Amino acid sequence: MCSLESFKIDLKGLQEGDTALHYDLDDAYFEAIDAPEVRRGNVCVDVRVHRTESYFDLDFTIDGTVHVPCDICLDDMEQHVSSESRLVAKFGEEYSEDDDLVTVPEDDGVLDIAWFVYEFIALDIPIKHVHAPGKCNPAMIKALEEHSATRSSDEDGAAVDPRWSELEKLKTIIKD
Repeated sequence: MCSLESFKIDLKGLQEGDTALHYDLDDAYFEAIDAPEVRRGNVCVDVRVHRTESYFDLDFTIDGTVHVPCDICLDDMEQHVSSESRLVAKFGEEYSEDDDLVTVPEDDGVLDIAWFVYEFIALDIPIKHVHAPGKCNPAMIKALEEHSATRSSDEDGAAVDPRWSELEKLKTIIKD
């Protein structure tokens, strides 16, 4: 099991200027973060923290692959992720998030970036993810073809479901 403790940055302990952090994420990270969209992957994350007198500028560079289910056959497929994201943190009285600004309680001074990293990865995954043509599970493709709602009759030439016939009549009425 992966410990997410390394993702907690002690902002109070950072010197002014730049600090570089590097994380190699694997399946253990995705299991520990326990999010539904991505359960496996290998991703490199570089974080540059630039501290000024009044705020912290965090630049994230993410590159790697994650495994997500194919929208067609539901088998896992590799999806490349590559993004650059930015987050600004400052000290305040209580923790809050507002767009790209995170307020960290000054008493605590620790910013946990584990979930932010996951969100940056998840946001880089396309809405639709499908295997390359011909790479889907053939058994699932066959089952989909057999049960497709687009079929109007079976192979024996049986009549179309009468409900569909009635809907076709409505379509012709609307056209006229």
